[in-house]
Amino acid sequence: MREAAFVKQNKDKWLRFESVLSNNNSIDPDELSDLYIEITDHLSYAKTFYQNSNTERYLNQIASQAHQKIYKTKKVPKNRLISFFKTEFPLMFYQHQRELLVSFIVFVLFSIVGAYSAATDGDFVRSILGDSYVNMTLKNIENNDPMGVYKKMGEFNMTLGITINNIKVALMAFGYGIMAGIGTLYIMMSNGIMLGSFQYFFYEKGLLWESVRTIWIHGTFEISVIIIAGCSGLVLGNGMLFTGTYTRVEAFTRGVVNGLKILISTIPFFIVAGFLEGYVTRHTEMPDWLAILIIGGSLSIIIFYYVIYPRQLYRKSQLKKKLSN
Repeated sequence: MREAAFVKQNKDKWLRFESVLSNNNSIDPDELSDLYIEITDHLSYAKTFYQNSNTERYLNQIASQAHQKIYKTKKVPKNRLISFFKTEFPLMFYQHQRELLVSFIVFVLFSIVGAYSAATDGDFVRSILGDSYVNMTLKNIENNDPMGVYKKMGEFNMTLGITINNIKVALMAFGYGIMAGIGTLYIMMSNGIMLGSFQYFFYEKGLLWESVRTIWIHGTFEISVIIIAGCSGLVLGNGMLFTGTYTRVEAFTRGVVNGLKILISTIPFFIVAGFLEGYVTRHTEMPDWLAILIIGGSLSIIIFYYVIYPRQLYRKSQLKKKLSN
């Protein structure tokens, strides 16, 4: 787009922004914040296509003025944490549904690969899960307690250990995104293969349902948020590869910040998963209906918070903007 056309297309918004900036007595922090985001987008575009132009200098000037006013006038929520999980994160996450889908597909695909490999290679499960784990589980099966591994440790120690380990995996999924997202895909691949071979091992022993009803009590949250952590790594990787209208540094910074927000959102779910594994999964005597209720409830929470709710919130925000115009 030519510079003149760009100015003509956005001139009214810029004048509105200047008007909001000059209205010191009745400035609306939310309106200022929304306009500031739009202006910074325009500034990034101008820096990319109209370097050292009057347009770039003008936008940079009013963006700087707005930056100072925002930090003086923007209302800080009384409870920042609640605001983050209720509004800020879901609205941001709406933009990254594609990365979530890619992470999910890669994980599921390699879970199938893991199951197929276990079915066609008798030694594959041992190579993935380790001889000690397989031998211990075979012994538990002989003792009519195939899920006995979840009863070996005390509740608190198991909860703490599992939670720390899961967060470690999530941090790796995010951090490896620095390798243009390839490292993150590797983490999804390895965990998917492990899950697929693990489930096939119990299927082969005629214990598929027993394993599903027990393991997925905690595994629904655990696996779901590992996939979401994979999404955070892909967001980081995309910030490096696809700059859009931003400079490379700005795009990378946005990728890091948004990826970290996604990662932070998973921490409560990892804690709940650790609690379920430490305190609930060990009760293999619980009725099927209760296990199904826990699994179904966990899955519903994940789908609602990470897929449905962001869409609802985005539609409401767009409707609010239309009504205000």
